[in-house]
Amino acid sequence: MPTSIEDRFAIQDLFIRYATALDGGNVDGVVSCFAEGASMESPVVGVKTGLAEIRAFAERFSAFQASGAQLRHILTNFAITVDGDTARVTCYLVNILTRNGESRMGPPGRYDCRLVRVNGEWLFQYRLVVLDGVFNLDGI
Repeated sequence: MPTSIEDRFAIQDLFIRYATALDGGNVDGVVSCFAEGASMESPVVGVKTGLAEIRAFAERFSAFQASGAQLRHILTNFAITVDGDTARVTCYLVNILTRNGESRMGPPGRYDCRLVRVNGEWLFQYRLVVLDGVFNLDGI
């Protein structure tokens, strides 16, 4: 069965809410995108499991942003497969880091995620970041 337009919009909105909260230093906004018991994995910060560890991750990014560094997560090419109240989503990822008036692009990559619908809302159950190269973020 094809993915409904409502699910497609709600799922893409989850990714937008997550990326803009992370880039804006909104810790509660980041945490609200994850289900209880969720985990995330990236080459930049390793594996984080549970909302407390995800909150600590978001707090580190918020402090990074508050120190004058600005990340911009750009997400595109969403591939979405819904199966009842679960979904698998992949999308392309580009990061741009601006610090001291200079911007640089990180290596491109992708998100590979499993989502769960909780009380009608799509949330991350597992979020994996795969990058095409090394991306060091001093201060994270």
